[in-house]
Parts: sequence; structure tokens; C-alpha cells
Amino acid sequence: LAGTENGDIIHQLEYRISRLEGVLLLNKMITESGGKIFATSGKRADFDAAVEKCKEAGGSIATPRNPGENDAIQYFVKYFNTYAYLGIKQSLIPGKFQLLNGTPLSYTNWYANEPSGKGEE
Repeated sequence: LAGTENGDIIHQLEYRISRLEGVLLLNKMITESGGKIFATSGKRADFDAAVEKCKEAGGSIATPRNPGENDAIQYFVKYFNTYAYLGIKQSLIPGKFQLLNGTPLSYTNWYANEPSGKGEE
């Protein structure tokens, strides 16, 4: 009996999650790539506030690691006609970049001579 009850609870939770994801997709608040969910509130914030909100939600600020993830982030940039913060920072070596935790980047998709530090990256 306990196994059946647990199965019913899991089924109910999966159904509720599916409905919530559907609403968020309709409202252009989430997209998915490679099993990862990318989400936004659509509101403007500074970098530190964005990092904190991501942590509060149990995630982290987006860092594209492949073309599909880059496309997921660009989806929001285009839809909201704004920029996106990424989990990338300049390393101690000028012109070199790394993840916020210090790991070297394994994927980039910048235009030639970017990022240039002129705010249009």
C-alpha cells in the first residue's frame, strides 16, 4: 500500500510540475536546453541582484556551455529586447575570461574583438 501511495504522490507532483511549466512556457518565462531549464522574471536588475535571485531560486546565473544553451539565453534577450548577465568574469589576465567559480571557459560565441568592455558585449 505504501508503494502505491508514494507512486500516486509522485504522479500528482509530476502532473503539477508539468502544468506549472506549461504556464511558464506560455508566459515566456522559461525555456529548456539539454535538460537544463533557463528561467527569467523578465525584470531588470543589477548583476549582484540577479546572482542572488538565481541562488534564492535554487539555481545559478546562466552560463552557456554549448550552442543550445547559448540559444536558450538569446531567446530571452530577443523576447525581452534587453541584455542578459552571464556567469562569466574577467580573469586576472586581461582579455581572458572564466566562470564565476574561476573555471576556464570551455565555450564562447563572441563576435570578433569582443568582449571589448564597451558595454555592448
